[in-house]
Amino acid sequence: MLGQGGQSALSLLLLLPLLLLPLPLLLWQEAAAIEVPQDPKILQDLKQPPTIVRQSVKDYIVDPRDNIIIECEAKGNPVPTFLWRRNGRFFNIGKDPRVTMRKRSGTLEIGFRSGGRPEDYEGEYQCFATNEFGVALSNKILLRVSKAPLWPKEVLEPVSVSEGSSLVLPCNPPPGLPPPFTFWMNSAMSPIPQDKRVSMGLNGDLYFSNVLAKDAQTDYSCNARFLFTHTIQQKNPFTLKVQAKEQYNDTSYNASEPSGGRKLPESTPTFLSPSGSESSKMVLRDEELLLECIAAGLPTPTIKWFKKGGDLPARKVKFENYNKTLKILNVSEEDAGEYICMANNHLGSIRHSIFVQVKAAPYWLDKPTNLVLAPEENGRLVCRANGNPKPSIQWLLNGQPIDSAPPSLSRRLLGDTIMFDSVQIGGSAVYQCNASNQHGYLLANAFVSILDLPPRMLGPKNQLIKVIENNRTFLDCPFFGSPLPELRWFKNGQGSGLDGGQYRVYINGTLAIRQARPEDEGTYTCVASSMLGTAENQVRLEVKEPIRIVQAPQQQSPVRGAAARLDCKVTSDATMPVTVTWMKDDKPLYMGWRMRKDDDSLTISNVNEGDQGTYTCTVQSEIEQKSASARLTVLEEASLNPSVSSALPPDRPAPPMELDLSDPAARSVRLTWIPGSDRGSPITQFLVQFEEDRWEANRWQNLSTYPGDLNSVILQLVPFVNYQFRVIAINAVGQSEPSGASPRYKTSGTVPDAIPRGLRGSGSKSDNMEISWEPLLDLERNGPNLHYSVWWRRVATEENWSHVTTAGFRHVVENTETYVPYEIKIQARNDFGTGPVSNVVVGHSGEDKPTDAPTDLRVSKVHSSSVVVHWKPVDLNSVRGEFKEYRLHYWRESSLVPGLVVSDDRSAKGFYSTVPEPTGVLSGLVPYSKYKMFMVVANNHFESPPSNAVEFTTKEGVPDVPSLFTLNRRSLDTIHLAWDKPSEPNGILIGYQLKYYSLNGSRTGRPKLETFYPNVTEFNLWLPSRSTRYKLELSALTRVGSGEVLVEELPHFTNEAYIDQVDIATQGWFIGLMCAIALIILILLIVCFIKRSRGGKYPVRDKKDLPLDPVDQKDQDGSFDYHSDEDNKPLQGSQTSLDANVKESDDSLVDYGEGGDGQFNEDGSFIGQYTVKKDKDETEGNESSEATSPVNAIYSLA
Repeated sequence: MLGQGGQSALSLLLLLPLLLLPLPLLLWQEAAAIEVPQDPKILQDLKQPPTIVRQSVKDYIVDPRDNIIIECEAKGNPVPTFLWRRNGRFFNIGKDPRVTMRKRSGTLEIGFRSGGRPEDYEGEYQCFATNEFGVALSNKILLRVSKAPLWPKEVLEPVSVSEGSSLVLPCNPPPGLPPPFTFWMNSAMSPIPQDKRVSMGLNGDLYFSNVLAKDAQTDYSCNARFLFTHTIQQKNPFTLKVQAKEQYNDTSYNASEPSGGRKLPESTPTFLSPSGSESSKMVLRDEELLLECIAAGLPTPTIKWFKKGGDLPARKVKFENYNKTLKILNVSEEDAGEYICMANNHLGSIRHSIFVQVKAAPYWLDKPTNLVLAPEENGRLVCRANGNPKPSIQWLLNGQPIDSAPPSLSRRLLGDTIMFDSVQIGGSAVYQCNASNQHGYLLANAFVSILDLPPRMLGPKNQLIKVIENNRTFLDCPFFGSPLPELRWFKNGQGSGLDGGQYRVYINGTLAIRQARPEDEGTYTCVASSMLGTAENQVRLEVKEPIRIVQAPQQQSPVRGAAARLDCKVTSDATMPVTVTWMKDDKPLYMGWRMRKDDDSLTISNVNEGDQGTYTCTVQSEIEQKSASARLTVLEEASLNPSVSSALPPDRPAPPMELDLSDPAARSVRLTWIPGSDRGSPITQFLVQFEEDRWEANRWQNLSTYPGDLNSVILQLVPFVNYQFRVIAINAVGQSEPSGASPRYKTSGTVPDAIPRGLRGSGSKSDNMEISWEPLLDLERNGPNLHYSVWWRRVATEENWSHVTTAGFRHVVENTETYVPYEIKIQARNDFGTGPVSNVVVGHSGEDKPTDAPTDLRVSKVHSSSVVVHWKPVDLNSVRGEFKEYRLHYWRESSLVPGLVVSDDRSAKGFYSTVPEPTGVLSGLVPYSKYKMFMVVANNHFESPPSNAVEFTTKEGVPDVPSLFTLNRRSLDTIHLAWDKPSEPNGILIGYQLKYYSLNGSRTGRPKLETFYPNVTEFNLWLPSRSTRYKLELSALTRVGSGEVLVEELPHFTNEAYIDQVDIATQGWFIGLMCAIALIILILLIVCFIKRSRGGKYPVRDKKDLPLDPVDQKDQDGSFDYHSDEDNKPLQGSQTSLDANVKESDDSLVDYGEGGDGQFNEDGSFIGQYTVKKDKDETEGNESSEATSPVNAIYSLA
């Protein structure tokens, strides 16, 4: 095993050199390693030591029927040369005609067409890649040839066993490489049924907890399947003879029971495997732990598992083989301990303890990575690994132990770390770190490359960047040099470097502009400088107005044959030409003869059903695109028979019918249906829905929509889903009821198509990184047993990817350095294979509390409500996380106003700045107050220790508004004003001032001013006019000036007693109310007068209106009085009819009254004036239900 002979030293001895370091070494400062960009211009000229990029696995088993290929690929400049060692000795490839090496590669190919045995090439191989700057090593590759030995010939006697007893049939498969997979079958090649009573153990043996008579009905043969040769070898079968406890008879046999209905002797549980009361098991970290307990007994015992002193790890535990096998995935150190399996039936129970030890092959804590340094810079290589037992660390230089390498003044070895001081050109080499213990080893190559390159720009020259106004903008300036140049940005060739405020410069040279504005236009210059020279590049920025669709298309429903106009009016930057294109249902619109496109609209003449759809206008410039859509629905012509159209209004369509599936394919099927009636409104769309019974049974989901003129479509499906479909028709009124469900259609499974979304890495603790992602949707699984493979490695290193496969949606990488960037990628996999690999994203391990605090915190330019803050920044490496801001904590200690109590709530304000002498403005302070503050530097989770505390006092300011301002009327011309002191005087109050003036529409009167001492908080204001509106302005005064003004308008009174004394006789609302009341009274008087003037009718059937005499007699008060004669007596003084058509009556009316002839109408009715006695009821003649005669009304008015 590589490196087992390395030195082991006590921790104290490793610490001793650190305690003896001289003072200059304690001041040693490490330079940040240079990251070489993957730019062809750089890589072409860049000299670098070799790096192994591909190699075969450590334990390499090959198929003897194939050629042997041992991989070794490396990169470097110059191109590396390769040599191999076999079993520790130089392997001369040129002398063996069967062995060839690929061009520009170290990969070996061993062919056997001309003879030879693959077994002759078994052994340990190691590849060496060499150029003038160093030597890189591959792992030691143990090559072995797969073997599938035959089963030894043996004659197996029949196995005789008593019914109810236990039995073990041994398998003992031949030792293959790799070990074969075993299973049991009978001579007819049918699998042996396994259950709680009969099952195969981990060693391949077949265990019977108790034997029944039916077990003798077949034979038992163990089979071994060898994976590489794809062959199955069968052992001679066992034949069972089961000795029954008692014979069957015709009455005792019961075929439905396992024992045939006979009573078998029962037995308490005993263990068939493992034996004894306890055993032990050793397992390596990250492997699977398999614990097995198989018990005998009748009835068949049940197995239960426990862990002493704790619970079984639920997320990692699986129970297999009818609970006889306990499997723990990804074993870790906390899985060690005592596991107890208990077998029990109703006769008793038995226990077995298994003591599990978890050991670990070496695993990386800090894998060394390539280091690129400039001359005179410092650096280090760190190699930290853990394991159980603790691995030993051995360093090699270009493949040789570092102890045997020539000494170097710039290199020092300190245990697991190599320190480099003031490196020089020519010091490039490849270092190997070997960590090993008895369970395995790790080997890592890390080169140290010393580069001396002047600054150079990597991006295109003089770029023109056009951006949309108010968008976040990035100006790139990729650069490189060794030592790493310093980059600064300038605008229009003037001023100091751009950084802070609206601008931010990233470490890669990119300049970010938070919101691009027209004034940000100009030429930006980036300058990279180092001791070896300078390089610069320019970027021209133009800020354009955004595209705006000021008149978007609207949804329309024209009648067939009419014209339709869809608007799309836009505004855009005058210097940016735009194109307007139209699409229909997300497809390019064919411009036929009926279509006319203008700059601002699309017109369709003579529309028909084929024009229905969703129209989208897309406005596009060279840097921006915007769209707007509207639905066009074509209606049938109006019915010529209005009665029919009104009797049958349009309705929702009838559901489709007779769904049929045809043309099945792996991911599609054709669905055909018969449309139902459209019920007076054309069908515009069909909506196809699906339901599947694997993930969300009985839930219908939308699949797709199709035009209303289709009834047969190809449905695009996803794998591993058992579908059924239904269709819904849609017209202008609404949706139909769903159709009946189609037959089910099951798609076959395949590898995942989707890449898990939301991949990110962030630390939950300072020494870990939690990788998380969104799990695939159920319909994206494409097959059973979905898992996720996750890879990660540190950024800008050539180290191998670390890898884990999990069924969850997060993984925690432990034992990381604080805030280290990692490359992360992910891939979904199922039982059919692996899906696509995601793009690499960059995550970070956890943050820790910053170590350094800002210093020299001080203030200047102290005003009443603001102050300028200065401080000295920290080294950003001490932030131990993403630099977020300098955070200023401040609070109001007290007010300089005597007796004023203030709140000491703390506030904080952040400042983002990376300039050498940062400043910031703290605003929103309360004047005339004493403040305290301190500053910290913050990352995303932690704050640093506080800086020095600073006290300062703000200057006096103007006061706030007076509080509790009230107005009350004391009399018709006097207003009482009252107020209280401002809540924040902001200084020493010297008084109050009241300004008031009259208002007449938009005109104001001459203002009048009243001033008061600070102890006066009330005033009686005399108003010369009660009907005039006034405006009052009250403010408080300090020595600085007048504060905020409190404004009120009159009338605005809170004393209602004086409001009632207002002279309402002059109010317009009162005059209007009185006029309305007078008008109503007049109308009522006229109605009453008319009522009193209406005459009665006599009780004669079917009477007509009675005519009046030419001369009407009146009562003394001048009113007419008509009454009916209740005794049917003759009337005196009857009048003739109006039409002079009078008949003389035989009846005498003389005896009734004062005399006079009565005149009758044609129907025998008559009207006369007569005198009534004083006690006569005057209302008797008003009982008629007919309307008052207009003629009577006329006469009454005369």
